[in-house]
Amino acid sequence: MFDVDLWQEIFSTIKKNKLRTLLTGFSIAWGIFMLMVLLGAGNGLSNGVASNFDGSATNAMWIWNRETSLPYHGYKAGRRIQFTIEDIDAIKAIGQIDKISAQYWTGDRVYSFNNEYGSYQTQACHPCYIDIEKFTITQGRFLNDIDMEHDRKVIVIGEDIRKALFKGVDPVGQFVKIGSIPFKVIGVYNEKDAREGTQQGLIPITTAQRLFNMGKKIHNIALTTFDVSKKESQQIEADIKNLLAQRHQYDPKDERAIGLYNSLENYIQTMNIFKAIEIFIWLIGIGTLIAGIVGVSNIMLITVKERTKEIGIRKALGATPQSIIGLVLLESILITSLAGYIGMVFGISLMEVINFAMESQAQAQAALGASGDQGEMKMFMNPTVDLKIAISAMLLLVGAGTFAGYIPAKRAASIKPIVALHDE
Repeated sequence: MFDVDLWQEIFSTIKKNKLRTLLTGFSIAWGIFMLMVLLGAGNGLSNGVASNFDGSATNAMWIWNRETSLPYHGYKAGRRIQFTIEDIDAIKAIGQIDKISAQYWTGDRVYSFNNEYGSYQTQACHPCYIDIEKFTITQGRFLNDIDMEHDRKVIVIGEDIRKALFKGVDPVGQFVKIGSIPFKVIGVYNEKDAREGTQQGLIPITTAQRLFNMGKKIHNIALTTFDVSKKESQQIEADIKNLLAQRHQYDPKDERAIGLYNSLENYIQTMNIFKAIEIFIWLIGIGTLIAGIVGVSNIMLITVKERTKEIGIRKALGATPQSIIGLVLLESILITSLAGYIGMVFGISLMEVINFAMESQAQAQAALGASGDQGEMKMFMNPTVDLKIAISAMLLLVGAGTFAGYIPAKRAASIKPIVALHDE
């Protein structure tokens, strides 16, 4: 019975001060609403940028040859560095190298199937290249070690080639001619990060050596490392540069002799930026919440001041300090929790609606066969809020509301009946 009376008193007090309670509750709801929106937007930015690394392994390196800019041991500047297949085994010996593949392009060649033809690139590589670039095999399979050992004339074609040459025909098992040489199609691949589309065919490196007179020459080297730290990755990078400088006789300090892109270093730097953004978002959101909590504390102080005489009568009739504290605290917690819950629901709902609209648009484009987003840098994706984080923020808010109400409650409990009864 006491509990019912307690809640009746709390709701009665709230009804007497509707506008003040509404404004205070709105400030709290707005604070947590903005926190949810900011967190969702931050997640959307982070997910969007992180998705741009999905097209290849985040612990990958790409090395390509360029021209020297410094003279070295009798060699003049301007000498073109030429990688060879032996460089692959030499780099493997460094250690911490997981996958490594050569890259060799045979140039634009005419692909033909029945009456369809087109000019496309042909790239020779190792079977592990799929683990470096993270291709998606949509039909058939990728190259394997047996293809390499037997110099098989097999090819994995890009999705664009399939659409152009094999209209209404399953390409797997068919033969496509590259120039006058027939290659058996063993698979079709798609590449998420295909900025130039999937307009190339992939063949075993050993087959290219035999058919296209490439000898031991290769153009690029692609590799992945085992799970290493940023510092270890930088050391591997330095070791590779020194090794290649020694093998190809150029100054190790010559930054223009070769090109090297370390995706792990770039990935870590990018993600660190978004961690800083996330911290900034939390600071802004918590600052907004604090403003609402201060409002709760102020309204409770005013409530205690207005009810001083009533509190004095309660104490004179035998009310304990704990009951007085409980009355004020419950009112504070009720306002904070209800307003916070409303703000959280609206914030999460808004981000879910935005995410649903973005996914529906993406599905509609996919259904129409649109490929305009292929290879484009994504900056915003899946702007939702983790439910655990939302609940944690809500609990933090309730805890802060309890703290905000405790000071006025303590003040109310310390009021002496005789002083309260003389209060005007």
